[in-house]
Amino acid sequence: MNIINVADKFMARVASYHDHSVEGLANIPASGPALIVVNHSLATYDSGLLAAAVRSKLGRNVHLLGDRYMFKIPVFRDLAAAYGFVEGSQKNAEKLLRNGELVLVAPGGMREALRSSSQKYQLNISDRKGFAKLAVRTGSPVILSACPAADDLYHVVPNPMTDWVYKRYRLAAPVAFGAYGTIVPKPVKLVHYLSEPIAPPENCTDDNVEEINSFHAMLERRLQAMLTASK
Repeated sequence: MNIINVADKFMARVASYHDHSVEGLANIPASGPALIVVNHSLATYDSGLLAAAVRSKLGRNVHLLGDRYMFKIPVFRDLAAAYGFVEGSQKNAEKLLRNGELVLVAPGGMREALRSSSQKYQLNISDRKGFAKLAVRTGSPVILSACPAADDLYHVVPNPMTDWVYKRYRLAAPVAFGAYGTIVPKPVKLVHYLSEPIAPPENCTDDNVEEINSFHAMLERRLQAMLTASK
C-alpha cells in the first residue's frame, strides 16, 4: 500500500469521526490559483480534512503550508508530504500560486495553535501580513476558511513551559487534554465555512504598506467574524 493510500484512508476515518462537512465548497474555483486562509488549531489536521474534501469533491489538490518542524518527524513527514503539505515559505507558496495551484495557509502558525482554551475562537494574526503580501504579489484571490469547532478538540492549559519552549526553540510543548482527559481528540463535529473569493487590491504592490495593512485588516476582521458567527 503506498503512502497516499494510507493518507487517504486515515483522513477518511478522521472525517467520519468528526462528521466533517464543508459549507461554501462551491466558492473554490474550478481552475486557477487561490490562497485559502484558515484559523490554526492545536490539532492542525482539520486543515487536512478541508484539503481532502476539496480533493475528493472537486478533484483539485490543495498544497498546505506546514511548519518546518513537521518535516523533521519520521513517518509523519512522509504522510504530510503525501497529502500535500509543503514547507511553508513565501518562495514555495508563490511558485505554486503562479502555477495556478490552490495553497492553504494558517497565518497564525504554531503560535496561534498553542493558545490556551481561554482564547479559543480568537485569531492571533495581527502581525502576520505575509499572506496578504503573497496574494497581492501573485494577484491570487483569497478564500477565508473558518473552522471554530477545531478549538474544541482539546482543552489547552496555559503553561509557562509551553511559552518558553516555543520562544526558545520554536517547538510545540502544549499541555492539552482530549476525550476523557487523554490525547485522543474529542469527537466534536467539524464544519469548515468558506467565504467567496476576495480579490486583492488592484494596482498594488507588496511594498505599499498602507494598502497591505488595509487589505490584511479587512481579511482579519472577516475571518474573525466568521469564527464567532459560526459558534
